[in-house]
Amino acid sequence: MIISDILRYKTSSGGSDRPGLVTIAPGDTVADLVATLARHNVGALVVVDGDGGSVAGIASERDVVRRLADHGNDLLAQPVSSIMTTTVASCASTEGVDDVAGTMTERRIRHMPVIDDDRLVGIVSIGDVVSSRIRQLEHDRGQLEQYISS
Repeated sequence: MIISDILRYKTSSGGSDRPGLVTIAPGDTVADLVATLARHNVGALVVVDGDGGSVAGIASERDVVRRLADHGNDLLAQPVSSIMTTTVASCASTEGVDDVAGTMTERRIRHMPVIDDDRLVGIVSIGDVVSSRIRQLEHDRGQLEQYISS
């Protein structure tokens, strides 16, 4: 199974043509970030320069919480660029799910942008990866049961 399978599943489950992809600009405020995270019920947003531009970073709920401890409510007026992670681990849609899961586990990250030909095409979460693995195991079990009963 590859990452494009996850993106395709997310699309067929009621997502957009760029599944799970909600972005924010580096100059938007942390308050905008928090509101967008809540509105879309997601844990992280890819930070992009310009309209559909390059990936500048990623900002998560964890980034907000950690900075709130230091800055209090003043943080909400600061730009997203002040809290985002700029070294972003990404993958291609052709990469194997197991390889991406390994990278996410090793680097302790929960969200990974999917980039094909220098274009952001989606984002996968550790939850997406685990769900795809469960679907694969259920499929395999069904195949085995069918084989045994034949």
